[in-house]
Amino acid sequence: MLWHWIVKIVLWTLAGYLGSRIMKDGTPNGWLGNVILGWIGGLIGNFAFSLIGLGSNGLIGEILVSVAGACLVIWLVRKFNLGRWFDK
Repeated sequence: MLWHWIVKIVLWTLAGYLGSRIMKDGTPNGWLGNVILGWIGGLIGNFAFSLIGLGSNGLIGEILVSVAGACLVIWLVRKFNLGRWFDK
């Protein structure tokens, strides 16, 4: 059970990094902002995909769902100009 959450946190961190690369950085600035938005994106991605009946099966599925969630969160941060909280 503990390993499950450790793996999820590592994957969400990776998702934050990949999401920032896909969205061409901008906001958030710095690795801490990427990590935080990756965690939030992982949670939101898993929740949103479960609402439409899709789940993340396996490592690759978890990464894809988390990256999609991270991209969504980064887009929302930019859209509503919330990036000031993630400045260096």
